[in-house]
Amino acid sequence: MIPVKSLPEAKSRLAGASVDPAAHARLVRAIRADTVAAAREADGVARLVLVLDGPAADVAPGELTFVQTTPGLNQALAEAADDARRRWPQDAVAALVGDLPALRSADLAAALGAAADHEHAYVPDAAGTGTTLLTATPGVALLPRFGAGSAHRHAEVAAALDTAPGLRCDVDTGADLHMAAALGVGPATRAELDRAVRPQLDATR
Repeated sequence: MIPVKSLPEAKSRLAGASVDPAAHARLVRAIRADTVAAAREADGVARLVLVLDGPAADVAPGELTFVQTTPGLNQALAEAADDARRRWPQDAVAALVGDLPALRSADLAAALGAAADHEHAYVPDAAGTGTTLLTATPGVALLPRFGAGSAHRHAEVAAALDTAPGLRCDVDTGADLHMAAALGVGPATRAELDRAVRPQLDATR
């Protein structure tokens, strides 16, 4: 599952990295597209469900979606995970943040493989304070505790996984975008960096 927040609210802290609001919207969509593409191509991913904060969220036609009925990210992921467990009881459930432009499919596949050894597992972000991936084995309820300091809260209920940097590099700010670009971002994000990102990010090229 990947949560999708509607524009223009999505990634407001990243807005300063783009030259104007239209460029910001394109960058957010590009980061999301690269994350979704990498996740979809990862071995072990049976299907991808986008968890939307409203029926008008910006997603491509044909995507599997779940529209949240209760406010808040954690509530949305919990109810989406419950729905997934009812529909596909044989499968594990994973919640992946949608702002990982440097994600590699092989790295996600490796993390999911390692997560299978634990009822609950998580991946801390590059700073070690947030969370980029949370998993639960088949038949086990997901326990989302996202938000500021989520890594500490997830550590109370889940095993931490040692993973590649691209899976830990979520992008909330211009500095995060610098870091992701240095690791190597997907084609959609790279195109936006080349097109309409502020000059100070050119050093990442």
